[in-house]
Amino acid sequence: MSLFRVTESAHFEGPHQPTQIAEGGVPASEADAAMIMIHGRGATAQSILPLANEFDTSLKLTLRAPQASGNTWYPYSFMAPSEQNEPNLSSALQKIYDVVEDFQSEGFSHEQIYFLGFSQGACLISEFVARHPKRYGGLIALSGGLIGTGPEVNPADYKGNLDGTPVFMGCSDVDPHIPKERVNESEQVLNRLGAKVTKKLYPGMGHLVNQDEIKNINQLLG
Repeated sequence: MSLFRVTESAHFEGPHQPTQIAEGGVPASEADAAMIMIHGRGATAQSILPLANEFDTSLKLTLRAPQASGNTWYPYSFMAPSEQNEPNLSSALQKIYDVVEDFQSEGFSHEQIYFLGFSQGACLISEFVARHPKRYGGLIALSGGLIGTGPEVNPADYKGNLDGTPVFMGCSDVDPHIPKERVNESEQVLNRLGAKVTKKLYPGMGHLVNQDEIKNINQLLG
């Protein structure tokens, strides 16, 4: 099956389109850059915004965190056949696309837009960036990997150029939800698309964000 890509001419309507978008950081009119933050399964938009308190950067960031309908972006594992996760998956990708469009309408270039996600949110945000490759400010995927068709990630499905977009991927090597093999495959696809990927697999870590990951986020933000 071909991967769904959001386009201006084909707006997808689904369960996530009516949900709210939480905001944080500085107002867009005062910001140097923008960040889209995507929460994990069972969490909320408000719960991921405080992660930005750990950022040590001179960048003045405006933050937007979309809320998943029912607190879940898609119902099954990201490695289940992707058709089982529809229409939620396509609706979630559309939600991110719309936030990107909003930021652009407010004067931010793609190079000023950063993406961050944790767990289910990391899978979703990585998939969005890989399906819509451009030179972005950066991608931060914490405990996640590409979704692909679910059971597999085919590099031939992803076309375009990330043109040096910095990417940080951090995950446990024994994460109960994210196999390290999928993290490695995702790294390969993103590198093939022209990203500059830093990947860290942490021995025996739980499904969480650790201090070394925060350090790498701060290095990416500069």
